[in-house]
Amino acid sequence: MLSAAATSSSTPVLTGLPTARAVDHYAFTVPDLKQAVAFFTDVFGGELCYQEGPVEDPSGDWMTRKLGVHPQARAHVALVRLGPYSNLELFEYTAPGQVTTAPGPNDVGGHYLSLRVADLEAAEERLRAADVVRLGPTAAPDGRFAEERRWFLSPWGMMLALCGPARPEPRDEARAAGRFVPDPPADAAGRGGPLGLLGVDGVGYTVADLDAATAFFTDVLGADLVEDTGDATSADRAGHWPPGAERTRRVVLRTGPTANCELSQCGTGARHRRPPRNSDIGGHHLAFYVDDVDAAAEHLRRQPGVTLMGEPETITAGPIAGDRWLYFATAIGIQMELINMPDGLLPYEAQTTARRATPGRLRWHDRP
Repeated sequence: MLSAAATSSSTPVLTGLPTARAVDHYAFTVPDLKQAVAFFTDVFGGELCYQEGPVEDPSGDWMTRKLGVHPQARAHVALVRLGPYSNLELFEYTAPGQVTTAPGPNDVGGHYLSLRVADLEAAEERLRAADVVRLGPTAAPDGRFAEERRWFLSPWGMMLALCGPARPEPRDEARAAGRFVPDPPADAAGRGGPLGLLGVDGVGYTVADLDAATAFFTDVLGADLVEDTGDATSADRAGHWPPGAERTRRVVLRTGPTANCELSQCGTGARHRRPPRNSDIGGHHLAFYVDDVDAAAEHLRRQPGVTLMGEPETITAGPIAGDRWLYFATAIGIQMELINMPDGLLPYEAQTTARRATPGRLRWHDRP
């Protein structure tokens, strides 16, 4: 866990999402929950914190109102901590009309998870031994914040990007521009797991309207624009885009203290122009930890294109009883969530030594 003692602020966030602290988790719908949990724990060294389900409401419309899926949809969920400051929420759905083909990198709703490892060669060897598919040749890095990025597919087809540890000069330049760059913790020995994971850099999404999506992240959520490939200062990096993706405009945003979000304009060859639903394979959402879910929801209620999915509610049973949460839909096609967890008092903690990653004392505009 990051130490926030020297970098946190006691001043509440005054711009963007009220009382926001950090990205809490990246969520993805997978075809086989057991397979996905094993992959991120056994191969990547993540820690399974809890599983729950089935989540369902056979006789009502709760699944539609709260999650945006068919009323007869049924879900099982797992939370895996991945590295010192990130969580993955993994869903397996059964639902009428479920789409079982995930969007590609050119499609609206295309996505990838970006991770940093201590030794890129050793990490690739580990992934190949686990029958993970490598995509494309190695590209020589060039341009601003340049570094080699290698692309892989999980066993079920989720796209992953891996980078090695940042070299000092590019790392310092990236940080000066506002980008989050994971560093190994002071007590890193043996803590990176079998893959030597330093941390999750962030997430990438393909959107239908890049300008609108960028404005939503900056104006509504309070993200900082770090890089824009439309900028004269930012070179086109051949190794950045996933193999097969069109070289479209892209932006990088700093989303809180410990995450980046990369947004790309969908390509002219996009097969899908609508994002997947939560219940479709490749469905996804982005969750933000806030101190006050109700205050954050009230802010979002006033924003054009935002639809609150019901009202904030508190979970009363199960492994995360006490969690207050709310999903919301956006006009940019990315579903999002507000949460506030009573970490340290959650029921799952009595069953395992694993713990969710939390922002601690960090706030949204802190820059560790």
